[in-house]
Amino acid sequence: MTSLATVTSKGQVTLPRAVRQALSIESGDLLTFTLTDRSVIVEKSLDFMSLAGSIAVPSNQRGVAWEDALDHARRARGER
Repeated sequence: MTSLATVTSKGQVTLPRAVRQALSIESGDLLTFTLTDRSVIVEKSLDFMSLAGSIAVPSNQRGVAWEDALDHARRARGER
C-alpha cells in the first residue's frame, strides 16, 4: 500500500485513513518511528497490558507477590 500525506508548517502529518485502518491506529495510540538510511518505519507501539500472558510462567512461580519477584530478580543480577 502506498499513501500520500502532506507535512504542515509545524511538521505534522495526518496518517491516511487506509494506514490507520491497516494498523488499527486509534486516537491516543503511541507510534514508534525508526529511521533507516533513506526512509522511516512507522509502527503502532504495543501497550504494556497487551503483552499480558505472552510469556509463560513456570507453575512453581505463579502467584508470587510482585515484591518477591522483584527481589528475586535483583538478587539474580547481583543488585542485592
